[in-house]
Amino acid sequence: MGYKEEYAALLEAIAQEADAIALKYFRSEAMRIERKKDGTAVTQADREVEAMARAKVAASGIALDVLGEEMGGDGATAPSANGRARMIIDPIDGTEEFSRGIPTFGTLMGIERDGEIVAGFVSAPGLHTRWWAYRGEGAYRDGHRIHVSNVAQLSNAMIFTTGVGPSKNQEMRAKLIRLVGSGKHGRSLGGYWQHMLVAEGAVEVAIDLTSKPWDLAPLGIIVEEAGGRSTTLAGIRSIYNGELVSTNGKVHDEVLRLLQ
Repeated sequence: MGYKEEYAALLEAIAQEADAIALKYFRSEAMRIERKKDGTAVTQADREVEAMARAKVAASGIALDVLGEEMGGDGATAPSANGRARMIIDPIDGTEEFSRGIPTFGTLMGIERDGEIVAGFVSAPGLHTRWWAYRGEGAYRDGHRIHVSNVAQLSNAMIFTTGVGPSKNQEMRAKLIRLVGSGKHGRSLGGYWQHMLVAEGAVEVAIDLTSKPWDLAPLGIIVEEAGGRSTTLAGIRSIYNGELVSTNGKVHDEVLRLLQ
């Protein structure tokens, strides 16, 4: 059985209900925004989506643990050590945007087996778009196969970053500014969407430097299955050190040199 046969029905069912929950609160007076200890926003939609996803996993009969942003789980700093597969979920990625009525939020799900992400699913109901990939089976947006761009020179690239705010030190800010200046176009966006734009060939470079595993779990596999590369600054394929550099592959090494 392939990974799609094993996991697609579950991921699609969770996405369908997650979309409905998110849209129920989006731009609604019913939304309630709280602040967690780290200062980030959380809404009832975040909690409801994760609770729903955990319930569907439990009812599915599939042997999966769950690691989520709102309800936790074992092993948030490394792959699962117990040998069981697990779902890693961010119920609402981009809660700040979601809470402000900006439609670039989404539910992110990755399936990890033996330390490898084998399935990734991103559902963005505010954008009416979904992206997914299963290891070895290509990457898709709304059922259509997607591919990274063929831009071969960084000087012709469009580069997206999460900006140069206070979460970066002075040295990294300087490197990011230099990188963006090396491209043809530069933008600050952040979140899952910039990596999906790399996967579908609209953007050549996307950079996240301060993220958690649930922020990153499905992104790398979608970019890789679309023909690109997603690594840390050191060139390692991992979702556990907070960094993700996604490119079309052709400019990847040059991007890493400018940031290392």
